Amino acid sequence: MRYTEERYISLLTDFGFKRIFGTLPNKDLLISFLNSLFNGEEVVKDVHFLNSEHVGDVYAERKAIFDVYCENERGEKFIVEMQNAKQHYFKDRSLYYATFPIREQAPKGQDWNFKLAHVYVVALLNFDMHEEAFARDSIIHDVALIDKETNKVFNEKLRFKYVEVAKFNKNLDELDTLYDKWIYVLKNLARLNKQPAHLRNAVFDHLFSEAEIASFTHTELKEYEDSLKAYRDIKNSLDTAKDEGRAEGMAKGLAEGMAKGLAKGMAEGMAKGMAKGRGETLNKMVSEMKREGLGYDLIEKLTGLTQKDIDAIP
Repeated sequence: MRYTEERYISLLTDFGFKRIFGTLPNKDLLISFLNSLFNGEEVVKDVHFLNSEHVGDVYAERKAIFDVYCENERGEKFIVEMQNAKQHYFKDRSLYYATFPIREQAPKGQDWNFKLAHVYVVALLNFDMHEEAFARDSIIHDVALIDKETNKVFNEKLRFKYVEVAKFNKNLDELDTLYDKWIYVLKNLARLNKQPAHLRNAVFDHLFSEAEIASFTHTELKEYEDSLKAYRDIKNSLDTAKDEGRAEGMAKGLAEGMAKGLAKGMAEGMAKGMAKGRGETLNKMVSEMKREGLGYDLIEKLTGLTQKDIDAIP
C-alpha cells in the first residue's frame, strides 16, 4: 500500500526537488525555473550538472552537499538549495557554500589572473526568514556586494537570491508571469489532482508527466515515500513547536501582567514545561531520523541543528 495518495510529488521534499531540478533528463525544467527567477537579467540557455558533494582543501574541513549544482554555457555557477526549516546561521551557510564554486575556479599548478566566473546561490525558503535587510512585502530578494555609501554594486560576480516560498499566496487565476507559475508549482504541486489549464505549455507538460507518482518504479516510490515521511515529520514538529511557542508567549504575557507572585510562578512554570516539551519533540524526531539512516547534512537542513547537536542526541 502506498504511503501517499497524492497524484503528484511534492517539490518540497528532498527527493522531489532533486528529481525535477537535478537530473539530466529534466534540465529543461531547471533552465526554465532559473530564467523565471532572473527575469531576463540572466538568460540561461543550457546547463551542465556538476558534482554536488564538496569537501574542503583539508580532509578535516566541513563537507558541503548542494541540492543542485550546475553551470551554464558560459561557465557561470549556480547552487540551488531548498530549505524547509529555519536555521540560525543560514546566511552564513549560504556564504560558506559560495566559497566552493569560487575556489574551484583556481587552476592547479598554473598561473592565474584571478578572473572569476559568476557564482549564484539560489535559496528557496519554505518559511518567513524575518530578515531585517529584506523588504517585508517582497518574496524574492536579490543580494549582492555593494558599496554602502553609493549603494552601487562593487562586484557582480557573487550574487544571492533568497525566495521566501512560504509567503507566496497567489491563486491559479492570479499567475501572471513564469516566475509566479513556478513558485506556485513549487509550493502546491502535491495538492493538485490534475494539470491546470493555466499551467499548460511544453515545459509544464514535461513537469507534470515527470512528477506523476503512478509512473514511478518500486525503488523510486520507496525513495520518495521515505523522503516524504521525513518532510512531514519535520513539518509536524515545527508546527507543534510554533503552537507551543504561541502558548508559551501567552503564558509569559500572563506572568508579566500579573501582580501576584503566585500567578507569575504558575505562568513561568507553564512556559518552562512547554519549552521542555518542544525540546523533547525535536530530540525524538532527530533520533528517528538517525535510526532511518539520514545523513548529517539532511538532518541539519531539516532541523537547523549542528552536527555536534545531532551527535549529542541518542
